[in-house]
Amino acid sequence: MKLQFMGAAREVTGSKHLITTKKGVKILLDCGMYQGKGLETDAMNRDLGFDPAEIDYLVLSHAHIDHSGLIPYIYKLGFRGTVICTPATRDLCAIMLADAGRIQEADTHTFNKKRKALGQEPVEPIYTEEDAQACMQCFISVPYHKKFNIEGEVTVEFFDAGHILGSACVYMEIKEGRKTIKLGFTGDIGRYDKKILKDPEPFPQVDYLMMESTYGDRLHTTLDNAEQELLMAVLDTCTKKKGKLIIPSFAIGRAQEIIYALDRLHTQRLLPDIDVFVDSPLSVSATNIMRLHEECFNDDIKAYMAQNIDPFGFERLQYIQSVQASKALNMRNKTCIIISASGMMEAGRVKHHIANNIENPKTTILCVGYCEPSTLGAKIMRGDKTVSIFGHIYNVRCDLRRIDSLSGHGDYNEMMRYIACQNPKKLKRLFLVHGEESTQQNFANTLAEAGWKNITIPAFRDEVEL
Repeated sequence: MKLQFMGAAREVTGSKHLITTKKGVKILLDCGMYQGKGLETDAMNRDLGFDPAEIDYLVLSHAHIDHSGLIPYIYKLGFRGTVICTPATRDLCAIMLADAGRIQEADTHTFNKKRKALGQEPVEPIYTEEDAQACMQCFISVPYHKKFNIEGEVTVEFFDAGHILGSACVYMEIKEGRKTIKLGFTGDIGRYDKKILKDPEPFPQVDYLMMESTYGDRLHTTLDNAEQELLMAVLDTCTKKKGKLIIPSFAIGRAQEIIYALDRLHTQRLLPDIDVFVDSPLSVSATNIMRLHEECFNDDIKAYMAQNIDPFGFERLQYIQSVQASKALNMRNKTCIIISASGMMEAGRVKHHIANNIENPKTTILCVGYCEPSTLGAKIMRGDKTVSIFGHIYNVRCDLRRIDSLSGHGDYNEMMRYIACQNPKKLKRLFLVHGEESTQQNFANTLAEAGWKNITIPAFRDEVEL
């Protein structure tokens, strides 16, 4: 069989890996969108490097857009195969891909106004909301630990990766005559001892492993500190300065972790009596989906729910849907907390909140996750004195805070813990994907020191025979 690395090769977005079996069956692992690369992004997303109509199956590790975001695009270009994922991933994709389509339509409309003024021809969005809705007919749900058979020669089985709701490590057995190749794809590896989701779980021994490496050279602070750090940010901004605490957050996973942490602080009567707004329609929908999938919850939150039926709701918490209500938050002078997407501050309603508050010293922007180096979030958090938002230059006068421990990605210690279920002597080759190249080199050194061999960092569109 042949394995080709079509994305997330020496970088952290655009996850796509193509398997072609001896019999010619084509299986795509993930179909993610490139994000945060400025003018390059659109061209990179349109240039797939394969014919979508030839893909027979798409095995999806989880719903994040950098892993799922081009599924409507390949559907638009002729893909009519089967998308295999966990039930929670399918539910999340139904809202996330439609949202991505709406964003692309809106962005293209704005972009075409500028092109028209320059006498240039209009461009089409990569895909539309209608394309995203149509591609959902290709999805089927397979629970964790249930084997799915592909044309009699491949079996697929999901193991909980603990990254976001429904995230999975993909374990595959590919038969080639009398030989069986065992292949693992970690997807994104979650953290241990989280407040909501179960820990990443072991998976069977493989011959070849494709492993993410986003934080391969970083150690997170402990999750136990996150709640206290969040409380300190609230007290400093909302009680002391009487300002707004703006928390840019990914709509899936991170937003719910912040909401749950605030719910716990409220239950303990530690949270000040202030309004908390979740201003992201996608976050609202994702929170409702999370309520439906308690099979992904750990014992701690289940125990909490025995006393507090809804861990994502309390008296002063309001979920904002309408544009009018969102705009009203920018006219509001009273102190409050605003949780809004996107996490990298590149798009969505949070960008408007930042534009309206970034020059106010009473404001605090609290970053709770990874920001790709070229994004607005990265520029703000690394200390740039001025930033461009919607074509206007703003002075960064607000306070900046960061809570790294809320990251959905495991650090290098947690990743080493995760692959301890594998015997290095039985692993023929280990491929590092989904990470910046310098980070991957550091992680490869860490792995080598621990006894792992045959470590490869594939380049974009490299292909290997397994």
